[in-house]
Amino acid sequence: MIIGIDASRAAYAERTGTENYSLFLIRALLDLETEHRFRLYSSISPEPDLFATENAELRIMPFPRLWTHLRLSLEMVLRAPDVLFVPAHVLPLLHPKHNVVTVHDLGYLHYPEAHPQWDRWYLRWSTLHNVHHACRVIADSEATKRDLIEYCGAPADKIQVIYPGHDPAFVPERSPSRLEAVREQYGLPGDYVIHVGTCQPRKNLGTLLDAFSVVCRQHPHLHLALVGKKGWLFEPLLARTQQLGIQRQVHFTGYAPRADLPALLTAARAFLMPSLYEGFGLPVLEAMACETAVICSNASSLPEVAGDAALLVDPHDSAAWAVALERVLTDEPLRTELVERGLRQVGRFSWAECARQTLAVLETAAAHLP
Repeated sequence: MIIGIDASRAAYAERTGTENYSLFLIRALLDLETEHRFRLYSSISPEPDLFATENAELRIMPFPRLWTHLRLSLEMVLRAPDVLFVPAHVLPLLHPKHNVVTVHDLGYLHYPEAHPQWDRWYLRWSTLHNVHHACRVIADSEATKRDLIEYCGAPADKIQVIYPGHDPAFVPERSPSRLEAVREQYGLPGDYVIHVGTCQPRKNLGTLLDAFSVVCRQHPHLHLALVGKKGWLFEPLLARTQQLGIQRQVHFTGYAPRADLPALLTAARAFLMPSLYEGFGLPVLEAMACETAVICSNASSLPEVAGDAALLVDPHDSAAWAVALERVLTDEPLRTELVERGLRQVGRFSWAECARQTLAVLETAAAHLP
């Protein structure tokens, strides 16, 4: 059987959540011992050896606009695989009758104000398109599955929850010189807490800034590193730091390559994720793997990801966030316990297991009779 995979998002040079999901899952699928062959489709040439394997054919198909719905659709008409898997985007308009798609989240429905109007429209259309035309849908959390059933009318037996894994490259950085070099590179002092993710409204960074402004009155040498691209409505965040008088203690580092993240996370005193909504929340696992204490939102899928290994806080309550951060900064036994629980929690999530379950869904879809 030939399994076609839309690898266009995985081939991006600067990857964030769904792109990393696509990359690591594709790699894990290619590592499986199977007689199936894989055909990867991309609009751009990936980095050398990104998908190094003897079990895959890579088809690079440049196209100026609407690559998915025009160029990939054409490929599906001319040379359709036995089953098509779309891990991080939307099914092309013309697609094989046997297909599987991953839907990561429906946050645009819960918090529409956190998305530009055009994005809301396209996300709504693409989600319904995926749900109605896919043979099988993978959701990477129970929270997303519930939303697909409630808001999209998806049959429960059409959706399989398969948790993503964690990147084994995320381990604590033990080299003092490497830690110092990364802090210097990003202009960070020795005492900081960190958030990793695109600076956009869904990440709820305004609440985090409010909480940090309270905590840093008692910890004047504490800094906050916001690591990620500058997204939609970034300017109000910058203005908020000035209003709160913390602009010198908040560092917007911009995008950081994944090679730098383990050192950035290891050196931080705590990892903070106050998101209003996450389909899964890979950075939580990455921080835990680097032995960093985690405080995260109690909303959407994050309790599934964090388990009992993080302090869970209402994302709308900045005072509660300030209290939680103060506890982690001052209670050494608590921080140690969170780190130990985090390492156990990370062990529950494996890309190899994610790939095995995903392959089973693909095989089921290939046998599906529409």
